[in-house]
Parts: sequence; C-alpha cells; structure tokens
Amino acid sequence: MDFNAIVETENHQIFLPILGEKKVELFIKREDLIHPFVSGNKFRKLKYNLHEAKKLKKKSLLTFGGAFSNHILATAVAGKIAGFKTFGIIRGEELGKNIAETLKENDTLREAHEHGMKFHFVTREIYRQKSSFGFIEKMKNKWGDFYLIPEGGTNFLAVDGCQEILTKEDSKFDYICAAVGTGGTISGLIKSLKKHQKVIGFPALKGNFLSEEIKKYIFKKHNWSLKKDYHFGGYAKFNDELINFINNFKEETGILLDPVYTGKMLFGILDLIKKDTFKEGTKILAIHTGGLQGIRGFNKELLKKNKQTIHI
Repeated sequence: MDFNAIVETENHQIFLPILGEKKVELFIKREDLIHPFVSGNKFRKLKYNLHEAKKLKKKSLLTFGGAFSNHILATAVAGKIAGFKTFGIIRGEELGKNIAETLKENDTLREAHEHGMKFHFVTREIYRQKSSFGFIEKMKNKWGDFYLIPEGGTNFLAVDGCQEILTKEDSKFDYICAAVGTGGTISGLIKSLKKHQKVIGFPALKGNFLSEEIKKYIFKKHNWSLKKDYHFGGYAKFNDELINFINNFKEETGILLDPVYTGKMLFGILDLIKKDTFKEGTKILAIHTGGLQGIRGFNKELLKKNKQTIHI
C-alpha cells in the first residue's frame, strides 16, 4: 500500500426497479476496495496524518476507539505498513481483564494486535476524558512520545485526504452522498465539489452536534445538508428492517454494506428516491466508505441474540 499515491476508485452503477421507476441513476464509489483493512475513508484520513508523523520524526502513533472500531484496526495496519509502532486506547476496561479471551472473541482487536498494536483499556468515564492534557501526558509517560490521531481519525489533515475521493469524472453527478460519523469524510467531499453539485450526509449518530463539527472544516459553504432520520436509534443501533435491507441489497447488487454507516446511508438514499425527493434524470453518487471488517463481530452479537445475521 502506497500512502504517497493518488488513489482513484471505480463507480459501480446500481440497477433496482425503484431507480427505473423514478428515472434516477445511482452509482456507488467503491472506496471499500482500496484495502481489506485500511479501506475507504480510513485510507483517506490516515494518508496525510502519516505524512505529518514522518515529517515530525515520530516513531509511534496513538489513537482511540471502541472494541469493534474500524479506525483502530486501520491505524494498526497502516502504522505497520508505514513503519510506526501503534498504541490504541480502547473504551471498555472489562476487555482488558482477560486479554487472551478478548482477543479470541474479538476479531477486530485480534487483527490489530497481530499487526503490532498495544492496547490500553479504560473505563467509559475515563474514555470521555481521553483528550485531556493529563491523560495524554500519562500515556506519554507510559509509552514515550507519539503522534496523536483523534478518535475516528478526523482532523484537518484527514479532511485534506478526503478531498481526493472525487475525480474529474465524478463531476457528472448532481448529488454526492456519504455516511457521517465524525464529519471528516463529508467535509472533504464538500470542499472538493463542483459548483453544480451538492452533498447529502446521513449521520450514523443521534444529535445535532455534527453540523457544528463539519462547519469547523468547511467554513462558509452551503452546498450540503444532513438527513437525520436514518440513524436507526443511534451509533451502532439497528433493527430487523436494516438487517433485511442490507441482505436484500447484497442479493440484488452484489455489494455488501455495513450496519453502522453505509447500510443506513443506502437505506436513506433509496427511501428519499421513493419519496420523490429527486427529480427525474438526477445522477447520485454514494461513497462506500468500507467498514466491512466489523461485520464478523457484529454477526457474533446477533447470533447471541438469536437474530438474523448479515450475509457476508
């Protein structure tokens, strides 16, 4: 994997009856195919942060995430490829009580561990204070100096990387759609749009704070909006309708979606199309930001609850 390269990904057209009925064209940009673990927006967000870490002559990276975090695994893998030691602050002190059992049960943390990441498990209360000066200093005393990457990877350098998602050929689309977590990906898309284009974001979290987060990076642009009705109860929340949608979408298109981000986004896009939100002839490009590695862990939790799993 070359973190110096300009990576362009393919757009796959989607053919579903509703699209023909409403005369709307839908394509998916396959950012998920960049790499099995450092895919989609994770590659984009890490690219220039790795450049900066090298520029500052840092030898290690430290970041934060939950037990099934795509960002934690992506940082571990990217760090190893780029020659960095990696440290992960993991939410959930109970996971550290029997690390061997945790790694046996948790595919995400096991893969990150196998790529050299060292973990520090903390309580949810301490995790909320993770960005404080005192906590960071404590980690420096434990592990030495490091380059700090925020939870989810979003900062100004991440936004710079996400500006490289769209290509010249993508100027034919009227709308660019993206799932929204920490706001970095959508901010990069907004900054790289042509004048005739608009971005629609589909937040995976409840709450109204995301608009303010995005505004930190894009300044006074008005070519975007958020559709807040498709979070399915909040971050990592789901119901049978969403799981059924993901499985049906895979069966009809051959494209696997994740239940945290892209599944909710595509559900929202198709629901808006059904509701005649877009006029005839509209061309939509949805960004597939990856996150598929977490499905294995997600399915384990579903099986414990005797629920339908996602078809991989």
